[in-house]
Amino acid sequence: MKTTIIVIGDELLIGQVTDTNSGMIARLMAPHGWEVEQVMTVADDREAIREAVGRALDSTPVVLTTGGLGPTKDDITKAVLTDIFGGELREDPDVLANVREVVERRGLKLNDLTAAQAIVPTSCRVIQNRVGTAPLMWFERTDGHILVAMPGVPFETREMFSSAVMPMLLQRFPSPDHIEHRTLVVADISESALATRLAPWESALPPYAHLAYLPKPGVVRLRIDGRHTDAGFLKKEIDRLADELALLAAGNLMCRGDITPARCLLDMLVERHLTVGTAESCTGGNIAHTITAEPGSSAAMLGGVVSYSNDVKRRLLGVSEASLEAHGAVSIPVVKEMASGARKALGCDIALATSGIAGPGGAVPGKPVGTVCIAVATPWGLWADTFHFPGNRERVIDRATTTAIIRAIRELQSHP
Repeated sequence: MKTTIIVIGDELLIGQVTDTNSGMIARLMAPHGWEVEQVMTVADDREAIREAVGRALDSTPVVLTTGGLGPTKDDITKAVLTDIFGGELREDPDVLANVREVVERRGLKLNDLTAAQAIVPTSCRVIQNRVGTAPLMWFERTDGHILVAMPGVPFETREMFSSAVMPMLLQRFPSPDHIEHRTLVVADISESALATRLAPWESALPPYAHLAYLPKPGVVRLRIDGRHTDAGFLKKEIDRLADELALLAAGNLMCRGDITPARCLLDMLVERHLTVGTAESCTGGNIAHTITAEPGSSAAMLGGVVSYSNDVKRRLLGVSEASLEAHGAVSIPVVKEMASGARKALGCDIALATSGIAGPGGAVPGKPVGTVCIAVATPWGLWADTFHFPGNRERVIDRATTTAIIRAIRELQSHP
């Protein structure tokens, strides 16, 4: 099924807010075989919204809008949709009761502006927003094309789209096809080199299967998508193709499943009853943050040290003054001592350490911006290397974080 997403809001067009809703919606629809044909971004302007909605409804059978449903004067989406689909704006007592419940659950008092959220078009089917005050609205045109208006708050959109909107769309547009997906995550190889390796296998794929390359910094996700009317046949075939792909990606395969490197590392640690800790300089705690952002991380993550200054490196991690003077903080000897010191200080089995120059300043001869030394200390040894990551400060920190986690995974894979 083809869909159009319209994201509404002046703040999106001036760069004050970044649109995350369209990507989130696309990811939630993909497992069901639904595709986004286009994404439009429009201002809080009557004619702009009207033109975008009309064009979208003419080109795809399903249109999803986010934003413009708030209680302030610049939120005009409800009024425009009433003009397009007919009817009039009236207070809905059921919506008002839901708004009051949501507000009271937050420990707040209902004011007139928030109560006005209960005023909705009579031409729509209301979908109660259980996590916010702006109701969702389902409109249907005479030709059967659907528009669903949703709030712009990402949390509300995600929760309501998953629990209510997507199930309703699947019921309204049933398909005889069954969908299967398998994802493998590979590292230490470029997308182009990987595509070259897999080209003969990819060319021989049966018509009911498709391979997608989904690169992210440091990794490439390989997703096999299958569609067929026979569910049992499809599952068996997609499993077979995933096994073949895993063999072809051997040496670069990091994990099976659409999971992050941090999730992969944690799963391996928990399975082997091992713990992890961090000692971070240039990444400033981002490795620890990335690991602890995963649910259940406390089963393996013990803690971390942000040793930004040399004094902290010496006092908390036991880095020697001799190593700092002879090699500098951004060096293999120092990062090795940081990792070893973290294992001792935190009492963990595996320790990840980073020291580098994230920029934009700080470069010295022989160590340009983007130079990062990474070490992984384990019960069976100590690994370390120097990397050069391009890009701005944020990108260097992100790449260093991902690379450190991947190196820890590789250490575990090499010592099963």
